[in-house]
Amino acid sequence: MRRAVLTAVTAALTAAFAVPAAATLKPGAAAPDFSTRGAIAGKVVPISLREQLRRGPVVLYFFPAAFTSGCNAEARAFAEKVDAFRAAGATVIGMSADNVEDLQRFSSSECAGKFAVASAGPKVVAGYDVALGRAVKGKSVTSRTSYVIGRDGKVVFVHDDMNPAEHVALTLAAVQKLKQG
Repeated sequence: MRRAVLTAVTAALTAAFAVPAAATLKPGAAAPDFSTRGAIAGKVVPISLREQLRRGPVVLYFFPAAFTSGCNAEARAFAEKVDAFRAAGATVIGMSADNVEDLQRFSSSECAGKFAVASAGPKVVAGYDVALGRAVKGKSVTSRTSYVIGRDGKVVFVHDDMNPAEHVALTLAAVQKLKQG
């Protein structure tokens, strides 16, 4: 009986925190265009995927929520490597379902003012298939999913993993391979 209850509780917790296996766009898919507001170095700015792609590939990384330990670490890691992304011709944009006011502070403190973070509304979240399916502290959150989008607007690379550890290294490698390509 005790084992059955433990198994049921484990299954329920796993289901509650699982991200669907097919929760991302696949390489080759067209990246949905968007225009939204975001922030860089604490200043509110308009962000358009179409405009960014005119400059070259875009690394679009979705993170669950500003000012959480994993998201802070991931933002700092992207900030440390932003020059390498630029050298490979890519622009980095972080996205979450956070409001622009929170992202203003996050862009200064955690992103060190080195790249833009943008507010992903329901249409963007649905288009990129990154809804986590649960709220954190009453707020909608996205999965931790990184996309590399080629200048042609097609998804080149996807890394979908709630652990932030590999997102920067893997997306940088994908951008560098794209540049060589």
